[in-house]
Amino acid sequence: MAMALGGCAGLPLACPAGQAGAREVRLVFGRNIAGQPGVSEADFRAFVDAELTPRFPDGLTVIDAQGQWRGAAATPEREASKLVLLVLAAKAAGADAKLEAVRAAYKARFRQESVMILSQPVCAGF
Repeated sequence: MAMALGGCAGLPLACPAGQAGAREVRLVFGRNIAGQPGVSEADFRAFVDAELTPRFPDGLTVIDAQGQWRGAAATPEREASKLVLLVLAAKAAGADAKLEAVRAAYKARFRQESVMILSQPVCAGF
């Protein structure tokens, strides 16, 4: 069954057989604190267990990454990062509030300026 979902360019997303319209969300969590490595593997796992898993119990994927961004000093800052991939139902109730709660919790817990979020319509099958 194909399901239509508004695409990024305003065009409908036609999904192949066996897949349905969904929303892919990627969250990028930097692991430096005050410019130095600070969020350990154990710290991040505890964060996932306390903040992400209860809000998104259907599943998620955590990927190790290396990030770079231009900070306030206008020079490139590099840090180890975690990329969290979520695939949500196209109209998942309360998803935006849960995502914002996760971002706020990480910023407060690990003294971060931001947590990047990317969201787009996708076709997904499980």
